[in-house]
Amino acid sequence: MPAHICVTCGTQYPPAAQPPSLCPICEDPRQYRNPLGQSWITPDRLAETHANAFRLLEPSLFSLITLPAFGIGQRALLILRAEGNVLWDCLSLLDPASRELIRSLGGLSAIAISHPHYYASMVDWAAAFACPIHLHAADRQWVMRPDPAVHFWDGETLALGSGITLIRGGGHFAGGTMLHWAEGTGGKGALLSGDILQVLPDRRHVSFMRSYPNLWPLSAPAVRRLVAALDAFPFVSIYGAFAGREIRSAGKQALSASAERYLAALAGDGSAERT
Repeated sequence: MPAHICVTCGTQYPPAAQPPSLCPICEDPRQYRNPLGQSWITPDRLAETHANAFRLLEPSLFSLITLPAFGIGQRALLILRAEGNVLWDCLSLLDPASRELIRSLGGLSAIAISHPHYYASMVDWAAAFACPIHLHAADRQWVMRPDPAVHFWDGETLALGSGITLIRGGGHFAGGTMLHWAEGTGGKGALLSGDILQVLPDRRHVSFMRSYPNLWPLSAPAVRRLVAALDAFPFVSIYGAFAGREIRSAGKQALSASAERYLAALAGDGSAERT
């Protein structure tokens, strides 16, 4: 039986003869139900029309994206390291080329995911590479395809070795997670943010939202908590959830400046919007 995938958000469900009637991820107000109606696709059908593309972003860091765009359109990021490669975030499509390329690079020792919108086909990926999936326990309810490969972690940080640390930022989701890679960007540090921090088109700022498609802003206390969670972690680059969304230098300063202007807007009296 196929493990059906929601066409709107890309979330995969347990194998069944028929797909669910609704996708709870899309029913949640942070996502949206397609106005044309709920639709599903199987992994085999998706592979007939789509393929994953790889791009080297910096030494030992690859971007993976499905073309043409599918679901939310996020990318996954692959960190290469001697003690085992780590996949950050996930895609709905696991095609034969991706399997072979990643195996040739040493496979995967772990998958870590920022939040439920990017769980995608994580169970298929974990099975293909015999590795665990690390998710924050605060988002346990949003796992639509339970599996023994899913490992839930609690607290504010989780070390994965070799300078890789998962950091709970919250905000977009209660367990919203970012990945700090101490050896990234020439040892100056890189932050893989998913869209817990959304890198903006100017590539100089980030923003913070409870819901991006529904333009639901994040509260001031949540933004302050998120920024504080990163205080102890140095980084110069920020890699966001979508292709081309990268801040390549002064990432920590960009985060601070972005938070200041966001918080100022929330606290303003509206006069700036009249000019």
